[in-house]
Amino acid sequence: MQSEIRSMSVECARAGGINLSQGVCDTPVPRPVVQGAIDAVLRGSNTYTAHSGVRMLREAIAAKQRRFTGMEVDPEAGIIVSAGATGAMYCSFMALLEPGDEVILFEPFYGYHVATLRSVGALPVFVPLRPPGWSFGIEQLEASVTPRTRAILVNTPANPSGKVFSREELLQLAGFAERHDLFVFTDEMYEHFLFDGRQHLSIATLPGMSERTVTVSGLSKTFSITGWRIGYAMCHPKWAAAIGNFNDLVYVCAPAPLQMGVAAGLLALGDDYYRGLAEEYGAKRDLFCGALAEAGLKPYVPDGAYYVLADVSHLPGDGPREKAMHILRTTGVAAVPGSAFYHDGGGDSLVRFCFAKDEQVLIEACDRLQGSRPG
Repeated sequence: MQSEIRSMSVECARAGGINLSQGVCDTPVPRPVVQGAIDAVLRGSNTYTAHSGVRMLREAIAAKQRRFTGMEVDPEAGIIVSAGATGAMYCSFMALLEPGDEVILFEPFYGYHVATLRSVGALPVFVPLRPPGWSFGIEQLEASVTPRTRAILVNTPANPSGKVFSREELLQLAGFAERHDLFVFTDEMYEHFLFDGRQHLSIATLPGMSERTVTVSGLSKTFSITGWRIGYAMCHPKWAAAIGNFNDLVYVCAPAPLQMGVAAGLLALGDDYYRGLAEEYGAKRDLFCGALAEAGLKPYVPDGAYYVLADVSHLPGDGPREKAMHILRTTGVAAVPGSAFYHDGGGDSLVRFCFAKDEQVLIEACDRLQGSRPG
């Protein structure tokens, strides 16, 4: 997946276009987060921390989780701060999976999930989500189980589809995991990017799920600090100990002053900040999806996160990359070919756009799409 994104970013730079292919926020970092990191540097917080993260941050994460999802997590023994959510997930996979274990995940998928599973020798097993609502069938999940199935991976809100799994769907997944004695790995990075009044639910809070679920998240998107690489895994202490050992082995610790900056932001920012985030990005979604529809590129309007998949089946080009290049050439706006999110030749009719951009940049992208009408 990353090669596709980076390739389209290079093509966009060459064309002098607007890069809506890469999921990088253009919005400002909240002042308390910046000031917290600066203060930490000036205080001398520049050496190794505990491999699980500074206690102030772990306590702030636990408080935030309790406040927004009702999850009770032990800040001392149940949270591992790592090098981004990807680092937290990598260490979780190393700790809890063996080579040859099968892990079920939904398609379209986030490419790092697949690459990270394969890096530890695990085997991804794909179950399709059906548009336009990105629904799944429990019978497809049951059919995917083998004696080697060890876990299921859930991404909600999801990249790239924007799907937000409902309580009913998560209850189905919880029952499925219990029936087959599976771990559940969740990626909840976009938990605060929710539209149309939707609510985020952590599957770990459902009955019987706290001990078998590893919840992975971070503040990279929420605070617009994707380059800081601060993520975390939350789970039962007996799993956290093993995850922490691998975190120590691979990363030693996340950057000390940046951990302090994130902690300061969590402590300083109230509910208004998170509500404002959802409102701001909901407005951006509506603006951009309206422009896509006007341009003849049917959007699958997302319920969460800040990506949108669009139907480009009618555009000229042999395959999704050529269709994405057609959009770039005719409008100067870059998107990711849908094949980056599917295995075995899927996603040919789709491209993904990211609308996490400064308002003026997004308006310019909308004007270009509507003015040139690639569709």
